[in-house]
Amino acid sequence: MRKRLLAATLLLAACSAPFQAAPARAQDAAAPFDGDLQRLAELLGTLHYLRGLCGANEGAKWRNEMQALIDAETPSGERRARLIASFNRGYNGFQQTYRTCTPAAHIAIKRAIDEGAKISRDLTARYAN
Repeated sequence: MRKRLLAATLLLAACSAPFQAAPARAQDAAAPFDGDLQRLAELLGTLHYLRGLCGANEGAKWRNEMQALIDAETPSGERRARLIASFNRGYNGFQQTYRTCTPAAHIAIKRAIDEGAKISRDLTARYAN
């Protein structure tokens, strides 16, 4: 559990394409913090798109952070599919809205980073051993 929360915390400490969902296997039980992880995944998708659009020259940084979250969490089945769908929702939602970097895009980036950091802190405080 500590490894999972540490990975989630590290995701936003440092400031292309969406993930492809693997076929769902047996459904695994939801963890009590899955909603928070799904929101964090959505924010990572948002950042992956918007930071690239705004010329941050970070390459696949936010996608790699999502992969680190999946690697730490090791979800399978529906849990994995939900996390990937959340990342893709964040990416695709902003891809449909923003074609160029605007002041509003910079505000969305700041909000995504702030919210992601808060989720990471809250998860760590609530679930770390």
